[in-house]
Amino acid sequence: MQPICSAPWVGPSISVQSSPVRQAGGEAYSGPVIVIGASTGGTEAVKVVLQHLVAGMPPILVVQHMPEMFTAAFARRLDSVSPLSVKEAEDGDPLRRGWVYVAPGHSHLAIRRTTTGYQCRLIKDAPVNRHRPSVDVLFRSAAEHLGATAIGVLLTGMGKDGAAGLLEMRRKGAWTIGQDEASCVVYGMPREAATLGAVADVLPLDRIAPSLCRRVGLQI
Repeated sequence: MQPICSAPWVGPSISVQSSPVRQAGGEAYSGPVIVIGASTGGTEAVKVVLQHLVAGMPPILVVQHMPEMFTAAFARRLDSVSPLSVKEAEDGDPLRRGWVYVAPGHSHLAIRRTTTGYQCRLIKDAPVNRHRPSVDVLFRSAAEHLGATAIGVLLTGMGKDGAAGLLEMRRKGAWTIGQDEASCVVYGMPREAATLGAVADVLPLDRIAPSLCRRVGLQI
C-alpha cells in the first residue's frame, strides 16, 4: 500500500487547557487522549517517554506486549519513575488527566465512550496480530471514538502490530508519531507504520516526550 500522502502532516494543536475537561469532583473527562504501543525494547522506551512528561498530561493508554504475570509490576515500575500516576488498567476505569493506564497481559485494551466520559474497556477476545493485548485494538478504538483529538505513538517492536491501527487514526485526523530507526531496539512496528503512510512525525526516542508536551500545550 502506498503512503496516504507524501507532504508533511499539518494539523491543529490540541490544547489541554481549552479542551472540554471537567475533572473536579470526579466529573467526566472528554479531552484529548494519548495512546502508545510498543513491543521488543518497549519496556525501556515507554519508561523514557513517561518519565520525561509533565503533570497535567491528558490520559495515556499503553499497550506493551508482555505476559500477564508481568504487567502489574511494569505499571508499578512506571509509576515510580513518572510524574504521572500509572496503574494497570481495569475494565471501566474512567480516563483522567494525569493518569496512565497499562494494558493487562490477559486482555486487549480499548477506549469506551459513555455518557459520563471515556473509560478503559478490557476485551478477552482472540489475539490480534498474534498478540493479546494488541496495539491495533487500542489504536482502532482511538480512531473510532476520538478521531482528531487522539495522539498515537508507535515505539520499538518486532512485527506489524499497531501499523494498521495507526493508519486508521491518521486518516481520522489524529497526530501520529513513529520512533525512528536509530533509537529502536527493533525497527519493525514503526517501519511498517511508516511504509503504510501512518506516521506524521518520525522522532528519536528522546524527542517524543517533549513533542507530546508541546502538542497539548504544556511546558516541560
